[in-house]
Amino acid sequence: MRAATVSTLLSALLLSGVAGATPGAPWRVGAQQDSCAAVDASIVAHNGTTKGVEETHNGLRVYITKPDPTSSRTKAREGTAVLYLTDVFGIELAANKLLADSFARAGYLTIAPDLFSGENASGDINVPGFNTSAFLAKHGPDVTDPIIAQTMALLRTTLGVRKIGLTGYCFGGRYAFRFAAAGKGGDAAFAAHPSLLEDGEIKAIKAPAAIAAAETDSMMSPARRGEVEGLLGATKVPYQVSLYSGTSHGFGVRADVSVPVQRFGKEEAFLQAVRWFDNFL
Repeated sequence: MRAATVSTLLSALLLSGVAGATPGAPWRVGAQQDSCAAVDASIVAHNGTTKGVEETHNGLRVYITKPDPTSSRTKAREGTAVLYLTDVFGIELAANKLLADSFARAGYLTIAPDLFSGENASGDINVPGFNTSAFLAKHGPDVTDPIIAQTMALLRTTLGVRKIGLTGYCFGGRYAFRFAAAGKGGDAAFAAHPSLLEDGEIKAIKAPAAIAAAETDSMMSPARRGEVEGLLGATKVPYQVSLYSGTSHGFGVRADVSVPVQRFGKEEAFLQAVRWFDNFL
């Protein structure tokens, strides 16, 4: 069966339940049906005041945002967390914090580490003087992997988290895959328009992985998207690839929400991530 067909069938399975289940009811892998309410786009914050706090743990700066402890979704997800891996704009970008807050409203303790030690890109990488190649060279896996590993240790040892969902955007998408490999600690992964994702990083995953792809993306052309689907299919782990028309690279965080199709894409990609974690964490 072709990879695209498998992806479509898996998506339908996740949204409609399993044989014998009520169509449309939430379902969690390895557990009984989850009775708490499904989320909708109303919990996605596009602007406003952020709700979390910045903290420093053993020299690691993180943004932590917590769910409502009284909600049924929070209680159903006790012991789980979302590790939010940002684009190159880091936790300084309000849109990243607001999206992390949205995961908290979905019932997940969410933590976003400062992947760039305060040296994140400014709000526009096209400004004169910004050298994208130099920036990426300075923040490669040799530097970024230890930051993520330290954050995962914080979640498991200090915060008592048992299962971790990795959500990554652009730059962070690659690392969501890297930490879905054996022994890396991720229990499920979601990446929106991942950048620089290598074949070997896809082949190595052992945790369920999903991708939200942009229609126009120089980092993942249609041909490359097809290759990625094929590689995911070969892993034999659950996967999903969803394509959002009218979107471009970065839409998962920085869509122009005044444009209806872009707003829909951003919100639906967020819901894709939440449904993925609801089922596989």
